[in-house]
Amino acid sequence: MNATSLNASVDAASLNGDRRARELAELRSPEVDSVDVLVIGGGVTGAGVALDAASRGLRTVLVEKHDLGFGTSRWSSKLVHGGLRYLASGAVGIARESAVERDILLRRTAPHLVQPLPQVVPLLPGTSFAGAALVRAGFLAGDVLRVSAGTPSALLPRSRRLRPAEVLRYAPTVEAAGLRGGLVFWDGQLVDDARLVVALARTAAKHGARVLTRCAALEADGSGARLRDELTGESFRLAARTVINATGVWAGELAPGLTLRPSRGTHLVLPQSAFGGLTAGLTVPVPGETNRFVFALPAPDGRVYVGLTDEAAPGPVPDVPEPADSEIEFLLSTINTALRRPLTRADLLGSFAGLRPLLDDGTGRTADVSRKHAVLTADDGLVTVVGGKLTTYRRMAEDALDAALARAGIQARPCRTRALPLVGAGSPATLAAVPAPLRLVRRYGTEAPAVLAEADGDPAALTPIAPGTETTLAELRFAARHEGALDVDDLLDRRTRIGLSPTDRQQALAAAESVVGG
Repeated sequence: MNATSLNASVDAASLNGDRRARELAELRSPEVDSVDVLVIGGGVTGAGVALDAASRGLRTVLVEKHDLGFGTSRWSSKLVHGGLRYLASGAVGIARESAVERDILLRRTAPHLVQPLPQVVPLLPGTSFAGAALVRAGFLAGDVLRVSAGTPSALLPRSRRLRPAEVLRYAPTVEAAGLRGGLVFWDGQLVDDARLVVALARTAAKHGARVLTRCAALEADGSGARLRDELTGESFRLAARTVINATGVWAGELAPGLTLRPSRGTHLVLPQSAFGGLTAGLTVPVPGETNRFVFALPAPDGRVYVGLTDEAAPGPVPDVPEPADSEIEFLLSTINTALRRPLTRADLLGSFAGLRPLLDDGTGRTADVSRKHAVLTADDGLVTVVGGKLTTYRRMAEDALDAALARAGIQARPCRTRALPLVGAGSPATLAAVPAPLRLVRRYGTEAPAVLAEADGDPAALTPIAPGTETTLAELRFAARHEGALDVDDLLDRRTRIGLSPTDRQQALAAAESVVGG
């Protein structure tokens, strides 16, 4: 792709303050009497619905009260996984659906954002032979799922047994005494979950969707919603032929009869130095459990994420959930069962928590609640999609849109998103030929040269903006001009993930303020 065509492609997908203001004004105009599809919620599912609708040729509007990826979608483990844990509970359908959607992301829609990741289970003295056999059986079943989904072994290799030395090459800080080897299984990992949401929204915009952040839905039904511009306070009614509520754990605010059981998943943020250069997901069984693990996952900017918990979170839903002290202790104590040097709170760079929007099915622990998504239609026609998980967002979006179109009697082209590349996507050969650093290609794909161009000839704009991060000023400018970032929080907490470390965030604050003006 030459520079001219690249710039045209980037501009078509650009989200920024000017486009937002223009499209809001268009929607308030008397000339726009209604749209085909109004999507409420700018997380991964809502962005997926907007892309599906816009790519079918429907007049589509996506509104989000805060920012793209503001809620649960940015607090995941960043894994695109084949659903192994669901096999243990007999949920074969969900597991295979996950494997199929993983293949779509890896090979078609977002190969620049998703990379293969080995996941290693060390076989330590505390791991019984029966327990090891159970894990091995699960991994073999995962191989069958991979084959059934059509994912080649050249991309995700078969699971196998590891020698002790191989385990230590992947995870150098694992306790070597008594280590009798390990098991490895390959899965997918996102460079970042919030970046996937932004890519979906920008691809939707490229196909004609209006994507409006800082725009709240005060009330909604199947024929439209009353919206409020959170920047000006102005409100107006937008009529729509169908409305889809994709607000996750907040879905009950628009659909009062809905009963959810939010489940809090907490992660710790630690430096790579504490793990000696971890290159695989270190997967540690939770003592006394047969189907729960804590894992340490290598992440950008020299970080490792350790997660994850599954705790009931009743009561009012906060905008930003906070980890509980007990969860932090649980994660540290569990991961420490596999390490030579125990980690302590002093090692932490930060922590984060997200709430899963689980549909209440009357079971006991939230860990046992089904992760299958549900599409519900209210008497007034409002369609709500809840449940599910990040990996299966595309299927959730397709099911929700199909239900909404059928309910409203809207004729549209078939779903295209199984084979529709997101902005920046390309074949392995195309991505390998992109003239930009690998780190940028993995975050921006074929758009990486456009990010470099934001330096405008200034070499300083291509150097890290602060200690503890590789993010550059050029990336912040690209986020503001093309990725819909409107303020410092958007830049530091979602377009980049600098904010996961409070110390790093403070050091990068001045650079972010210079881009958006504070």
